[in-house]
Amino acid sequence: MIPRPFWLLRIENSWQEAPIVWLAGVRRVGKTVLAQSLGQDRISYINGDLPITRDILADPELFYRNCSHPVVVFDEVHQLSDPSTVLKIGADLFPHLKIMATGSSTLAASSKFRDTLTGRKRLIHLTPILWDELPAFGNTTLLKRIYHGGLPQALLSATKEAGFYREWIDSFFARDIQKLFGFRNPEKFTLFFEYIMRQSGGQLDTTKTAGALGIGRPTVESHLRALEITHAATILRPFFGGGRKEIVRMPKVYGFDTGFVSFCRGWEPLRVDDYGVLWEHLVLEYMQAHFPVRTWQYWRDTDGREIDFVMVRNRDEVDAIECKWHPDHFNADALKVFRKFYNRGKNYLICPLADSGYRKRVAGMDIQVCNPAGIEM
Repeated sequence: MIPRPFWLLRIENSWQEAPIVWLAGVRRVGKTVLAQSLGQDRISYINGDLPITRDILADPELFYRNCSHPVVVFDEVHQLSDPSTVLKIGADLFPHLKIMATGSSTLAASSKFRDTLTGRKRLIHLTPILWDELPAFGNTTLLKRIYHGGLPQALLSATKEAGFYREWIDSFFARDIQKLFGFRNPEKFTLFFEYIMRQSGGQLDTTKTAGALGIGRPTVESHLRALEITHAATILRPFFGGGRKEIVRMPKVYGFDTGFVSFCRGWEPLRVDDYGVLWEHLVLEYMQAHFPVRTWQYWRDTDGREIDFVMVRNRDEVDAIECKWHPDHFNADALKVFRKFYNRGKNYLICPLADSGYRKRVAGMDIQVCNPAGIEM
């Protein structure tokens, strides 16, 4: 079992704030293994997929009273008939217990959750294996990570097997999307999913997308919302606030994993020109994991100048984050225009550097060149 100390610390810290940790993430991202790594001597493990679980939890109060371990893990909790009641009883009547529930989506996505447990839970979104977790996975290289993706099974595989990605997409629809949202057409959803992966990192126009796929705009919007709720896609809204000719409506959409992005784009094998856009995905995942309460946006004007990621510190400070595979690929033109309108904030150029980075001055602007660990909050 490969240790993942960053996530284990996040879990323990969350239990200091609330009795329930909701561990969410896409299928096969490693939720079950992470939960079990808390220690077999600490956890009572309940698998929501097993039929016997219904009998075990027929009387939740009796179940909790008989728990002999300090941690209770409900894996695939959305499979239970009344998961919110089970979790609520544990949180309210047995405060000495720590409870973890795992699932692919937010609580509110399932009609089974009549109570979203406000004030009793903390959400942890488990991302694919992070840039700074790679040393724990043996001889795994950064190039393999962006090519295979960050699902543990895919990353640890010696070769990139197309069957794994195809089977995952089918299972994702059958076990998550269809059950949670009631979508009945797997072909239509799969077509949309693969389209999003191919367009990942770019702007998404719902009207053009509907026309390109031959489906209605309401279907595009409902499918996109489903991907966001199940953590299969991240939607970034545009930042604007006074600059001229800024994009104010059209979002950017990122697929959840570089392995699926490269698979759906047919990038077999990767070329050097592909590295940059996939590295951008890894930087976003790192920021989502390490700074979960922050809201990430992007900036773009009608002339096509763009800042990859924008983070608002307060009404007067806005950080700009550019991602490049190599520092020499950076062009400061967009940042110069951006800083004419928003002149306070930090400038980052995020590259896969082995060291802690350095500062340089470009076009009168101070820029911190660093790896993701150099981002300061």
